[in-house]
This record gives sequence, C-alpha cells and structure tokens, in this order.
Amino acid sequence: MELFDQTTLECSKLITQRYSTSFTLGIRTLHKKLHFPIYAIYGFVRYADEIVDTFHSKDKLALLDKFEHDTFEAISEKISLNPVLHAFQLVVNQYQIDHQLIKAFLHSMRLDLSETSYNQEGYEEYIYGSAEVVGLMCLKVFCNGNNHLYEELVPPAKKLGAAFQKVNFIRDIKSDYEERGRVYFPGVNFNDFSLSAKEAIEADIQHDFDEALAGIRKLPAEARLGVYLAYRYYLKLFKKIKACPPQRIKEERIRIPDTRKLTMLLGIYFRHRIHAI
Repeated sequence: MELFDQTTLECSKLITQRYSTSFTLGIRTLHKKLHFPIYAIYGFVRYADEIVDTFHSKDKLALLDKFEHDTFEAISEKISLNPVLHAFQLVVNQYQIDHQLIKAFLHSMRLDLSETSYNQEGYEEYIYGSAEVVGLMCLKVFCNGNNHLYEELVPPAKKLGAAFQKVNFIRDIKSDYEERGRVYFPGVNFNDFSLSAKEAIEADIQHDFDEALAGIRKLPAEARLGVYLAYRYYLKLFKKIKACPPQRIKEERIRIPDTRKLTMLLGIYFRHRIHAI
C-alpha cells in the first residue's frame, strides 16, 4: 500500500510540473514534508479545471458529476484507483480538510459550465469556491492540526486566494472571452474595457494583496517562504498588468518569463535567509 500511495503522489507531482512552472517553483521552497500534500491538492484542482476548460468534445457536466462522486467515494473509502483522487484523499483524511471546502470548489467549477457573466454576489461566490477554498485547503496542511492558528489565518488566506484569482482573471480576460465567452468581472464589457474599469479592478486586487501579507508573515516557517514566493510572483505580474493599457490586456496574455521567475526565487530565498520577510 505504501508503494501505491507514493506512486499516486508522484503522479500529482508530475501534473503540477507539467501544468505550472510558477507553482512548482513555489512548492520547492516549502519544507520537503509539505511537497507531496500540496502537489496532491494541485493535481485535484487542476484536473477539475481541465474538465470545464478543455474537454470541449465531451459531456463536461457528466464528467464533473462523476469526478465529484468519485472524489467523495475515495475520501470515504480511503482508496481510489484514480491516482489523482487517491493522492487527494490521503491529504484530505490526514489533515482533516473540511468537505465543505471541496464542495464549494466543485460548485464553482460547475458554474463555469453555465455562467458567462456575474453580478457582484455571484462574482464573490465564484472566487470563494474557485480560489479562496483552495488556499484554505493548503492552509490546513501548513497548520498541521493547529486549529487556533488556522482560524486566525483564514481571513488573510482567503484574501491571498482572491488576489491570485483576480490577477488570473485580468491576465486571461482575452482567452476567457474569446474561447469560453466568459467575463468574470461584474459590469465589465470586454468590447468596451475602459481604463476606469481596469483601475477599479486593480484597486480591489491591491486591497486583497495588502490584507494578505500580514497573514503570510504568521505562517509556520516550513510554509512561509513558498507562500511568500507565490505572493511576490503574483504581485510582480499584477504590477506588470497595471502598467499596460486596457487595449494591450485585450490583445495579449501578460506573463513573466521563466528566467525571471528563477531570478525572483533566488532573491526571495536570500531575503528569507536573513529574515527579511
């Protein structure tokens, strides 16, 4: 059984490495004992996201329904022959991740199959399920049974997840609209994406980043550097987006080259070593 468990965790690691350079770099700066649990969470959320964003020739709703059923069956039975779900259930059961967080995440994934625009309430609901709860799953791992610390860090963890998701939304506004017909920001018309609309979105994102930083500083040492790296990466990407006019955001996906990501990693590691975070 130990070999089976380890093999499924290795599968989640491979998925993370193939899909996200930045997330992989962030995980590498966590304490080694946290690597596989976070890989397992990423593998789970990535595959759910693939269902709604990629498998256009398939019955996405049926696939997502089966994925949800199989997820909770794996958690209950403590085994699955689906390596992604087996790895995920290991983490859910070990760290006592609230099943409501998983349900909220899958609810937001389901919204992507039917919703193409949102009012403020729906926008907040979607962000909670698609991003904030993922941060809370990771926080459960980081706190490792320290429920007092977990509860203290829930608000800033949610803000960090929201900031990351909103940056993704504005970065991907072109592909979301052209490939999937979606505009997540309430009241925003892609065809008339104005500077004032962009600046209002950016002010909201900046507030989330500001609220999140204090929580990062209170994380256990094993997790602090990795989360701070993710924070700095997204903040750098956000600043790059802020410097672009709305028309450029509509025409291209703003990104940070992999070489720059590595340079950031080394710089942040050095700062961490001299206790500057």
